[in-house]
Amino acid sequence: MKFRSVSPAVTSTPCGVTSPKRISMRVAEWLLDSPRLGTSPSVKHFAGRLLKQSARDGVVAAQSRLGQLMCRECGNARDRRIGQDLLRQAARAGDARAQQALTEIEG
Repeated sequence: MKFRSVSPAVTSTPCGVTSPKRISMRVAEWLLDSPRLGTSPSVKHFAGRLLKQSARDGVVAAQSRLGQLMCRECGNARDRRIGQDLLRQAARAGDARAQQALTEIEG
């Protein structure tokens, strides 16, 4: 059995490919912003899981969105506290949504 060699142009990653983190974040935002899907608790849970890794990696928009989700939707104090911490991190980075959400929660 003979194997053909593959040219480097075929195996190299194209310039326009988006990273998986960015795709998962966009999907999560789309799910949360969807009027039909965004109200379902299971969809919110799934979107939160998609945002989690990006937020851990320091993506400010993911921290802001996950923080808002955790503060509004979670029933226990631990998750709300984690959500507030995420909002504080995003607000320190200059995210206007996070700053507004913090003033609503704390004030």
